[in-house]
Amino acid sequence: MATNENSTEIDEGLYSRQLYVLGHEAMKKMKNSNVLISGMKGLGVEIAKNIILGGVKSVTVHDEGNTEWNDLSSQFYLTEADIGRNRAEISGGRLAELNNHVPVSSHTRRLTEDFLYQFQVVVLTSSSLEEQLWVGDSCHRSNIKFIVADTKGLFGQVFCDFGKRFVVTDPNSEELQHATVMWITKNNPGLVTCLDERRHGFQTGDYVTFSEIQGMTELNNCKPIEVQVNDPYSFLICDTSNFSDYKKGGIATEVKMPQELTFKPLREALKEPTYQISDFGKVNRHKTLHIAFQALHQFVKEYGCLPKPWGTDDAERLVAAANKLSKEDPSILNEEPLNEGLVRKLANVATGNLSPINAFIGGITAQEVMKACSGKFVPLNQWMYFDALECLPEESEDFLSTEESCQPRGCRYDGQIAIFGADFQEKLKTQKYFLVGAGAIGCELLKNFAMIGLGAGEGGAITVTDMDTIERSNLNRQFLFRPGDITKMKSRTAATAVRKMNPSLRITAHENRVGPETKNVYNEDFFDNLDGVANALDNVETRRYTDSRCVLFRKPLLESGTLGTKGNVQVIVPCLTESYGSSGDPPENSFPICTLTNFPNAIQHTLQWARDEFEGLFKQPAVNVNKYFEEPSFIDHTMMLQQGQALEILEGVYKSLDTNKPKSWFDCVAWARRHWQTQYTNSIRQLLHNFPSDQVTPSGALFWSGPKRCPHPLEFDPDNALHMDYVVAAANLYADNYFIPGCQDRAAIQQILQSIDVPPFTPKSGVTIHTSDAEMEAAESSPTRDKDDKRLVELKEILSSRQIFTRIKMEPIDFEKDNDTNFHMDFIVAASNLRAENYNIPAADRHKSKRIAGRIIPAIATTTAAIVGLVCLELYKVVQGHRPKRAFRNGFINLAVPLFAFSEPLPPAPQKFRGKEWTIWDRFDVQGIKPDGKEMTLAEFLGYFKKEHDLEVIFVVCEAWLVYAAHMRQEVQEERLPQRLSEIVATLSEKKIEEHVKALEFEIDCDTEEGEEDVDLPKVYYRIR
Repeated sequence: MATNENSTEIDEGLYSRQLYVLGHEAMKKMKNSNVLISGMKGLGVEIAKNIILGGVKSVTVHDEGNTEWNDLSSQFYLTEADIGRNRAEISGGRLAELNNHVPVSSHTRRLTEDFLYQFQVVVLTSSSLEEQLWVGDSCHRSNIKFIVADTKGLFGQVFCDFGKRFVVTDPNSEELQHATVMWITKNNPGLVTCLDERRHGFQTGDYVTFSEIQGMTELNNCKPIEVQVNDPYSFLICDTSNFSDYKKGGIATEVKMPQELTFKPLREALKEPTYQISDFGKVNRHKTLHIAFQALHQFVKEYGCLPKPWGTDDAERLVAAANKLSKEDPSILNEEPLNEGLVRKLANVATGNLSPINAFIGGITAQEVMKACSGKFVPLNQWMYFDALECLPEESEDFLSTEESCQPRGCRYDGQIAIFGADFQEKLKTQKYFLVGAGAIGCELLKNFAMIGLGAGEGGAITVTDMDTIERSNLNRQFLFRPGDITKMKSRTAATAVRKMNPSLRITAHENRVGPETKNVYNEDFFDNLDGVANALDNVETRRYTDSRCVLFRKPLLESGTLGTKGNVQVIVPCLTESYGSSGDPPENSFPICTLTNFPNAIQHTLQWARDEFEGLFKQPAVNVNKYFEEPSFIDHTMMLQQGQALEILEGVYKSLDTNKPKSWFDCVAWARRHWQTQYTNSIRQLLHNFPSDQVTPSGALFWSGPKRCPHPLEFDPDNALHMDYVVAAANLYADNYFIPGCQDRAAIQQILQSIDVPPFTPKSGVTIHTSDAEMEAAESSPTRDKDDKRLVELKEILSSRQIFTRIKMEPIDFEKDNDTNFHMDFIVAASNLRAENYNIPAADRHKSKRIAGRIIPAIATTTAAIVGLVCLELYKVVQGHRPKRAFRNGFINLAVPLFAFSEPLPPAPQKFRGKEWTIWDRFDVQGIKPDGKEMTLAEFLGYFKKEHDLEVIFVVCEAWLVYAAHMRQEVQEERLPQRLSEIVATLSEKKIEEHVKALEFEIDCDTEEGEEDVDLPKVYYRIR
């Protein structure tokens, strides 16, 4: 039962990922918004699902009609048993289960003006033009935000009217840009020069304010100033000629300025339309579609129904109606000809009802509802039209639609058959697909699979795998799960949920990770039996691995991902397109070690430092202690590491077993208090001893300038909440390492602190503090580290005598961000903000700290729904088979801006060598078993490539094992050349090749002649069974 009180408190446990997209203020505004959604067919239920998950105050669903067969192609909360029953009444109860914070009610009578007044946003779907006009007029007069959304087969339409004065508070939700100031001129306009380590990131028209400037203090905390970009490292501001002289320092910070927008009411916007581009390759279609949708309303009014699927006569009637409208108001086309072919296509498919189109348009529309409620992000301008006609087979291809093949069958797929025909529906039902991941994207994919009937017939199958369990934060996006499912496996729960949507779906759930360790499960036989794969993943490593398997076994792959309001789709077709792995992902942001250690200048630095502290204090020492007692060769293996790393590991083990080993809770508190002193007082005093605040560099510049912020030590205060947060969290985590019962009683901990002796500290001379990573690396490789050498030898001797230490088992602590009772985030927030205080960096609250330290990917249901809709449009094309590359679309969207960009996939890059050409989709298939039943030797393998491909192979690798190299010692070559390849691999890997392995995968390199370029040869698929 929904429990929506008038409070604006946000359930951060539920909405955590969405909060990182919208923010608290926008969410609070949404919690005060009542929304009406009229029309509970596939599009209406999609919109309702997304905004209920999003967390508005209440949702009322309205529909006067009853369930029909055509609805079941996309309305996932209606079943065959509901045919003849009111759509709103049935859907309302099922929608209410999505979010206990959002009451959902149903309305089945005709809409009236009085009824509309209770809502802040009204959305019409599946409505007549007459209803749209009077509701639009009423909403505009009453300042009620008004949206029209409609889908007709492969076409979609959205219209927004947010009133005469609508304020956008944040246009894009991007992180605010910051730049370190190096100089400001006294000119009109003044020129601000920034640190040249990175681009300032501002754009002309942005606004900034300043802080921490010395000298030209008039700019500190000034009103936002508009900037004009000069180059990537400087920009122009206001007249600074009368300001004080600039001395040093300063931070320029972006300020997002409110934007006021004015919307026309629907009646005006019909005659004076403005368009949101939905596909830059189809900008010439919007005007025709604007007229065609109006003509479609007239057709329904005149004939009482939509045009017959692929009916020639009805199509010509719609074309005639559109031509008449264009002549009555020629300003719409603005002298462009009406695209009659496009109008005919609309007539042909208008009765169709596709889940992917409803998912895409529904995701967009739901985001517009959230914009209307919150003022967050830029609304559509004002009309948007979309089509996916590339999904229709071309005339020379299979599955051409005809009036006969697209007639309704009285089945749940009638809405899809109306577009693609009955034969294509049967092919969809026999598909075998592998879905990797059952999270947000996975849930949406499964819903769409159920609606379109993928794998829902004899011979068809869906296999879904996910190794994760359901957490509470998942419920805000992963709509197949309910509170009672928390801790259950995602894959099994999702499979059960979608079987209820379509009982014919043939789905099997696995709980495996897809990777090298499950090659025995997802092997050649498994992939040979598939028609395609869909990724629903949030990590690059598994994406790349799955992609590599699809390339090896030549299977189509549907790849997608989201980041807040942004999303992308990539379709990968064997031999036709490049693969996911063909283009590199951008590297993850990393910070120089010296910046983290001694010279932080942003909260991101202190949070990463706190994460490193967590690992270095509460996880890694415990892991190493356990290895020390369990692995006899632990010390020897450690000594083989780089000196600094070996010293750190052995010192940590020694301290954990001796000097820092606690015997009681008192000892844990004492350790935490002394560590606080070391990190926030002593280390800072030592740093300032090495580099005083007034130190200058050899060039005469101040050492503490630019990105280097001069720190100050802190003094511990038991009455300071942040200081106590650190001690309480650190002491409890340390106690957990040693299985000592902890305590949360702050008064008791403060009592203990009074009796703890904190040793005095005096900064030492001769302590080396590196100012750059390059300097640190040079010192690491220096042969003059006698002191470290001696300590390393000393530790090795001490630890080699294991009998002097009591054998213990420690508990390594893995960082878990989503448990608010485990002290993990308590420690991170306190550790980071204390260090930020050291360096005068603005602190971050728990919410922001959790996102950065936990590397949380912002997510929202609207983007996921829209992206999966696009994925499944590509799925139609993949299932049809033999489609030209021009039919496929990779896509990128940003619902905040809003932006929609589509492109034809790139072809696989060709490689050429000695007159032969290949791509990533090619491989050398080598039959390792000879006609006599014996396996090839290494010598025969090399001879095969010389004879068959004229390649002098000089390098053979199988996974991480070097099988052969021309530079190998003579005795090694002589030993291996007569051996079978499988025998060599088994020896190198120290394990027997398992029975399920039918082939080994090798990478080879060959000798090149002078003038020839090195190339990446195709992989070798070497069959042994």
